[in-house]
Order: sequence, then structure tokens, then C-alpha cells
Amino acid sequence: MKSNERAIVVSALKHAAPYIRLYKRKTFVLKAGGEIFADAAGTRALMEQVGILHQVGIRVVLVHGGGPQSTALAKALGVDPTFVAGRRVTDAESLNVSAMVLNGQINTRILAACRDLDIPAVGISGVDAGLIRAHRRPPVETEEGLVDYGHVGDIDGVDTEVLAKQLDNGLMPVVSPLSADPDGELLNINADTVAAAIAAELGAEKLILATGAPGILEDASDPRSLISYIDRAGLEKLVDSGKLTDGMLPKAAAIDAALAGGVERVHIISSKLEDSLLLEVFTNEGTGTLVVHSIDALTAAEQAPGDTP
Repeated sequence: MKSNERAIVVSALKHAAPYIRLYKRKTFVLKAGGEIFADAAGTRALMEQVGILHQVGIRVVLVHGGGPQSTALAKALGVDPTFVAGRRVTDAESLNVSAMVLNGQINTRILAACRDLDIPAVGISGVDAGLIRAHRRPPVETEEGLVDYGHVGDIDGVDTEVLAKQLDNGLMPVVSPLSADPDGELLNINADTVAAAIAAELGAEKLILATGAPGILEDASDPRSLISYIDRAGLEKLVDSGKLTDGMLPKAAAIDAALAGGVERVHIISSKLEDSLLLEVFTNEGTGTLVVHSIDALTAAEQAPGDTP
């Protein structure tokens, strides 16, 4: 290794050290959208970053989605997916597709990548050990009329004991967002909603949403309008003004729920940007949008990135 390369490595380690001390033994909940797991290369790229967090002592719970894969498989089987305000309507056929994709394809793919990277991961769904208690969502009145979302669940409560035990034993839970009602009816729940509920119940230090977008945009059509940080009031204004579209609306609701539940920091990052998770965690500059309960909660360094904590 050349001397300039050694200097870069040493500088990076020194820069990361304060963050490692700050977050060691803290719990992060990471939600990753299904688009990240479209292939083995994308899956490995994310899990390499997650593995580094695990190896420096950060307790990680990974919640995954599977929207693109579910849509693709549904269409291949002749089932036309339906969405209302960014949320999937799940009939009986779509529910079977979601179960195959979430628990079968994606959860297993993530665990296989973890095996290759020596990350001690355990696959689990909201059904297991009563992790997610839910009921079937009743029909909802929307701007498009009365909508029956089908086999979609609303969360009644979260029992994170099984996750806490896994984390205490040095394991990393990989959570599929399926659940069931008290009668055993399988329910599909938005993965952002599940991640927010788990983060609040665990008292997580951070909730991180890795998505296809670069973060929250002031103008959805302009990627240059990225908002570096915002609080709940500002987020509500964006929702009310109609500046957040479709898929970002469930995320906004999940972010608000997490902050209301006591999570202090919520990050939205792009899965398309190389090493975005590490950059978000180990630098003040970050890569996406940081959402807090109040702007007053931000440190001076967070409002003017450039220094270590």
C-alpha cells in the first residue's frame, strides 16, 4: 500500500472513531425497500455495510420490503396490482404472492448474503412469536371513494422481546413485514410502518429508511431539491401542500409515528448511492434527509455539517 493510500485509511478510521464510540451497543432499525434486493450484487452491497455496523458493535434490526418483486410476480401470474395513495391493495391472490416473495425469496436472499459475509442473522416475520399484533384494516374513505385494502393489517401492538433476545445474543434479526390477526388470518403490512413501530418499541437510536429516492425532496421532480434536515412540523407542511407523492406518503406517516414514539433521529437515504448507509452513520454530512421532532434537537454540527460529533 502506498503512503498516500495509508494516510487515507488512517484518516477514515480516525474520523469514524467518535461515531463508533457514540453508537456502540445502540440499536438501529434499518428498513430497506425491495428494489435493493433485486439481485445478488445489490443485496451484497447493502449487507456489507450492515455487516460493518454489526462488527463495530451497533445492534441492527433489518426490516425489508418486497414491493417490486411482488408486483413483478403478480403480473407474471396474471394478477394486476392495485395501489391507493402509495399503499398496496392486497386481495387473496396478492397475499399469496406477498408471502412467497417476502418470506421466501427476499428474506432468504438476505440471509444467504449474511452467511457469505459472516453476519449472524436470523430470519423472522411479524407472525413469529407474536412480534406484530394486527387486525385487518376496515374499508377507508379516501378521495377516490371507499377503499377496501383487503388482507392489509393495521398494527395493534409490537412485542419486541424476541428481537431483544436475539440482539442480546449477538444476532441480527431480518424481519419480513407479514403478520396475522388473532384468528390466524395472514396480513400484509407496509414495511415502513412495521419498521417505525419496531424502532419505537425497541427505543432505537435511529430509524433509517433506505429507498430509491435520494431523501425527501422539496420538489419531487427535481433531485437537486434535497432537504438535508427537517422536523415533524415541516414534514406535515410538505404532506399538506401535496409536495410528497405516492410512495413517500406512507414513509412520511411512518416517520411521524416513529418520532412520536420516541425515536430521536430518522434518516432517509438512497440505496442507489454507493455506501450511503456508512456515509449517513459515520459522517455529519450524511447523504440524505434527517428528520427530527424539532429543529431545536439538532446539534450545531448537524445543522452545519463538517465536524465530527
